[in-house]
Amino acid sequence: MADAVLTSHPAAGVEPFGPRPRRVFSRRNIFLYGTLIMVSLYYLLPLYVMIVTSLKGMPEIRFGNVFAPPLEITFEPWVKAWSTACTGLNCEGLSRGFWNSVRITIPSVIVSIAIASINGYALANWRFKGANIFFTILIVGAFIPYQVMIYPIVIILREMGIYGTLTGLVLVHTIFGMPINTLLFRNYFASVPEELFKAARVDGAGFWGIYFRIMLPMSLPIFVVAMIIQVTGIWNDFLFGVVYTKPETYPMTVQLNNIVNSVQGVKEYNVNMAATLLTGLVPLIVYFISGKLFVRGIAAGAVKG
Repeated sequence: MADAVLTSHPAAGVEPFGPRPRRVFSRRNIFLYGTLIMVSLYYLLPLYVMIVTSLKGMPEIRFGNVFAPPLEITFEPWVKAWSTACTGLNCEGLSRGFWNSVRITIPSVIVSIAIASINGYALANWRFKGANIFFTILIVGAFIPYQVMIYPIVIILREMGIYGTLTGLVLVHTIFGMPINTLLFRNYFASVPEELFKAARVDGAGFWGIYFRIMLPMSLPIFVVAMIIQVTGIWNDFLFGVVYTKPETYPMTVQLNNIVNSVQGVKEYNVNMAATLLTGLVPLIVYFISGKLFVRGIAAGAVKG
């Protein structure tokens, strides 16, 4: 009995189970975390400069260090960028452009994602005649440079009588957003077990019944992926906004360009930085709120072939 006790004791030469603990300051960890810290600083440093500059007055910006925190914090540049900064002949700041961007983004995102999800569902589960040709056309459309289509779309919108309106720009964003979103939804629905679809068919569910009762409830991650892609692309768009709208309906990005590139008066760097941060807040907020679901959607097959 005593021999058995001595043999089972760790001091008797029995090796402990489990992996050996790794050293915290190993070469691997130093290289890994050092690289991550350097990359993070590379991306965060410009953002830091923008934030501290937007909180300074112009005298401190002229004679101070660009990296130094503000000696006296002021939110006047933010207020001016939002409400009184001049964008050409208009001195209403970014406020009007913000609401124009909201009216452009919301319907474009909803309509494009709704249509793309149905297209992807049909291509993945309801094979129809010519489905491969249709899918190939969508793939080609997803990678055609936008600049090639600018002038033909101008003619089409003019003939439809909606050139220079928010409706025309919403239509453009909706059409251009559908190919890549259809690809995402098609790959996601194709990764769903086929037995689930067949069981629903056996139970008598049709096209819309399977879509609304089975596919839609389990597709939240891919909807978030599509939403983030669409919100980011539409909200940050400048080219379509400046081509297909007019000064009264300019989105926020076009007004930001007019503020930053204004040649009249004194160059107010604090107002420019505040206006830039205000313009980028919406995509940042959307991503930080739904970032986890975005990663889940990508991992669940959003970019699989």
